[in-house]
Amino acid sequence: MNKMSRRGFLRTSAGAAAAAMLASTNLSRLLAQGKELPTLVTSIRSLTNPYHNTWNLGARFFAASVGAEHVTLLTEGNSEKGIADIKSMLAKTGGKMVLDVDPNDSPDARPIVEACVDAGAYVITQWNKPDDLHPWDFNPYYVSHISFDGIRYGKETAEALFKAIGGKGGIVALGGIPANVPAVERRAGLDMALEDNPDMELLDWQIANWSETEAFDKVAAWLTRFGSDVKGIWAANDNMAIGALEALRQEGLAGEVPVTGIDGTKLAVEAVLAGEAAATVAWDPFWQGGMSLSIGFKAFMGEFDPAAEPEEHREFYGTGVLVTAENVEDFYNNNVLDVPRIDWDDIWGRVTGQIEYRDLKSES
Repeated sequence: MNKMSRRGFLRTSAGAAAAAMLASTNLSRLLAQGKELPTLVTSIRSLTNPYHNTWNLGARFFAASVGAEHVTLLTEGNSEKGIADIKSMLAKTGGKMVLDVDPNDSPDARPIVEACVDAGAYVITQWNKPDDLHPWDFNPYYVSHISFDGIRYGKETAEALFKAIGGKGGIVALGGIPANVPAVERRAGLDMALEDNPDMELLDWQIANWSETEAFDKVAAWLTRFGSDVKGIWAANDNMAIGALEALRQEGLAGEVPVTGIDGTKLAVEAVLAGEAAATVAWDPFWQGGMSLSIGFKAFMGEFDPAAEPEEHREFYGTGVLVTAENVEDFYNNNVLDVPRIDWDDIWGRVTGQIEYRDLKSES
């Protein structure tokens, strides 16, 4: 797949992309065998979030490549809405669908998975699920669960922040949704970094629910309360990091008080380029949105049997990239300005190990 600009993709006819893919030997063979294409469904939080917006773009790109209909469902942070919309889509499609879902809260995953299994639909979850909910207990329909090691990257972004401020001083930190697995793990990573660096002090910790607006308000209050004692700001995602940066910009402190985030969104990467942010971590949400559907699509079409796969393919960590001043220019040119080159057939290519379950306290 050659690179093309994101804007160029949006102008490209989905029908033309589908026609090109339909010419492929493998898909044509499956269709000749009477395999009906499923509806591909993406359930995420909001398209106002740059991370989920890019996730959805990857999903659309994959769907166009196989000529399948794609539907986007938005929870807008409402668990009941998210579950109800999925059940409605299951009824509408008669279960002939593949669902990729980022559950709003971990407990949401169970009723979503159970509804898909009951309907005979294939489902892939990402980020959030209870520790005792496993794909191999719902063969073949619960195909995989994808996550990233939040502890590792929470710690790495904290260490990048500490390095940027000289390894000594006070920081403030912004957390995600309390019942959210990545939020809990990233906080644990921050705590580990603080323990390893006794000259660093956590002045305050506040939940900002992944929200740019909430982060802006909390950082503005911190700057009034702590003043120049705030040497850096750690945020559990890029959306909150951008809110923090906006508060700093209003006080003329952007670039003087470094910020870190996690997600690798365009605005965050550009902030690293500008010297306003010390780091972000890129999961490649474009890959997440498309590859998750590719995995489920291939299972639906009978190209592989989920039950025959090892457990590290059923619950796995994807590959994250720590983006700092050292590698930001290359990352920006190859992953932000252009659509990444992704082989949608390489479904296990970014598996970095089976998910580990740790006993971590909830956000507070």
